[in-house]
Amino acid sequence: MWKLEVENGIESVFAKWNFQPQLLMGAGPSNCSPRTTNALTMEILSPVALDMYKIMDDIQCMLKHTFQTKNRLTLAIQSSGHGALESILTNLVNPGEKIIVAVGGVWGKRTVAIAQNYGIEVITLSCTPGEIYNFKDLEKQIMKHKPVLLFITHGESSAGTCQPLDGLGKICHKYNCLLAVDAVASFGGVPLFIDKWEIDAVAAGSQKAISAPPGMAFLSFSERAEQLMRAKKVPPPFYFDVIALGETWNCFGNPRKYHYTYGSHLLMSVREALMQLIEEGVLETWKRHEVCAKRLWNGLEQIGLELFVEKEENRLFTVASVIVPKDVKWPVLLDYISGKHHIDISFGLGPTAHTCIRVGSMGYNATYEKVDTVLKALEDGLKYCRSENGQNGPNSRSEVME
Repeated sequence: MWKLEVENGIESVFAKWNFQPQLLMGAGPSNCSPRTTNALTMEILSPVALDMYKIMDDIQCMLKHTFQTKNRLTLAIQSSGHGALESILTNLVNPGEKIIVAVGGVWGKRTVAIAQNYGIEVITLSCTPGEIYNFKDLEKQIMKHKPVLLFITHGESSAGTCQPLDGLGKICHKYNCLLAVDAVASFGGVPLFIDKWEIDAVAAGSQKAISAPPGMAFLSFSERAEQLMRAKKVPPPFYFDVIALGETWNCFGNPRKYHYTYGSHLLMSVREALMQLIEEGVLETWKRHEVCAKRLWNGLEQIGLELFVEKEENRLFTVASVIVPKDVKWPVLLDYISGKHHIDISFGLGPTAHTCIRVGSMGYNATYEKVDTVLKALEDGLKYCRSENGQNGPNSRSEVME
């Protein structure tokens, strides 16, 4: 007769859970549409079912269209955006080789950390928080250090900046350097032209402007990058082996090979989210994010708040970093808005930690109605924070990331 010896207070899980849905108006994820959520309830498929392959083919086709690329090596992996960054680095760069990472906030620092974990030599560049990189300065660094790859973040959600990319790929290729881009926070919400801008590797995610659930990441590699990948001396981690994954996604016209089991429900939801973007139109989706972002920026200023990124042309459409007034405690503000208005807004990270909050308007939530809703909640929250009860609230949180 078996007897359990470890209980771990299991009785506590049977307590009633009062789940309150939130309007996700932070730096991601964003809420899913009913169509996308419904896709999660579909029956599970075998990873080698013909219907599964049809879903994958549809996703690949829509990714190429949204990425504006003809890259055959375009696919999705079952991972977070971090996994996509790790895939790019480990498939393109050998240990000991040199890369440049242009850091604009937390996500650039994460790229540095991933690269260093694999023994890659990293030249780390930095810019003034809230600012972007000048191409002339980047070219000087490429000439000086002769890296095999330049990695830069397109939409830096920790700062709220959007880095221009048009022309940077041409500069990199002039010096036999690849251009890799983190587009997790920008993909679907900001103009991005992989082929036209000569980008060699792009990482994107499912949970932000695409408005699919977290858990899927998207990758696209140029022919130049694919050739380097095949010549790489040190193999990548098995899970992130892009050539093997490319066989699963039928990127090369060969019979498909099983690599690992994708969650069919996640792929179905991604397909549905991308389908809605395609139905609206890529250009129209970018425009919707732009007009909603500008409505948000104007509204924030009208209620007395200041944006962290001063120059409008440097701002990211999907996420705005907002300076918290000195007489307001940001933990009190966010907790009040979450508790009373059921709206989730993000705290600052990296260059905006402790001083800013981050308000998003992306994907399914990039609408005038939802922008106005979050503005009203913020206005109410500011009033509460300046009241006696608000002033007595806590001024810190344990989960803040520097």
